[in-house]
Amino acid sequence: MRLFDSIGPNPHVVRMAAAEKGLVIDKVTLDIMAGENRSSDYAKRVPSGGTPALELDDGTLVSEILAIAEYFEDIQPNPPIIGSTPAERAVARMWTRRIDLYICEPMANGFRASEGRPMFAPRMTLVSEAAAAELKAIAAEKLLWLDGLMSGDFVCGNRFTIADILLFAFVQFGAAVGQPMPAAARWLPAWRDRVAARPSAAA
Repeated sequence: MRLFDSIGPNPHVVRMAAAEKGLVIDKVTLDIMAGENRSSDYAKRVPSGGTPALELDDGTLVSEILAIAEYFEDIQPNPPIIGSTPAERAVARMWTRRIDLYICEPMANGFRASEGRPMFAPRMTLVSEAAAAELKAIAAEKLLWLDGLMSGDFVCGNRFTIADILLFAFVQFGAAVGQPMPAAARWLPAWRDRVAARPSAAA
C-alpha cells in the first residue's frame, strides 16, 4: 500500500486510523499549497484533487477517508476502530456521519471561504465571506450540541472509534485556523486530552 499524504485534517484522520491499527504504510507527500494535487498525475487519478488517497497493491486507488478507514478495518479487524458487532459498527457509523455533516463540513467550508480564501478561490466556488462566518457559527453550535449529548470517555461510550478520530482531527484543525473549541464546552476538553494522549494522535 502507498498513501498519498498532505497537510490538513483529512490526511490526519487516515494517519491516525492506520496508527491505531498498527499499519505501516509508505507515504508520498503532496504539496497542496503549491497545487501539486491538482496539476500532477495525481489529479488524473483523483478527479476531486482531494487528499489523502490510498493506493492498494493492485493499483486500486481509494480516495475518501471513511472508505479508507473501512478498508483498514477489513484487512486488520483488531483493534477495531468501527466495531466488532453489527450494532457497534452501526453506532460508530451513525456518529461519524453526524460529526462529518454537522461539524466537519461547515468548519472546513467556513475556513475555505475566509482564511483559506486566497488558496481555494482559484480552485473552487466558495460561499461569501459573510456565509463563511455563518458556517463557522454552525460548526461551533454543533460542537456544543455534541458536547451536551456525550457522557462517556469517547463518542461511542467507552469505545475509541473512527468517530473520535474524525472529530479530533477537525477540532485540532479548527483550533489552528481560528475556530477554537467553544468556551462553554464541558465534555470536549477532557475528551480532547484523552485522544491527544494516544500515540496515534501524533501520526
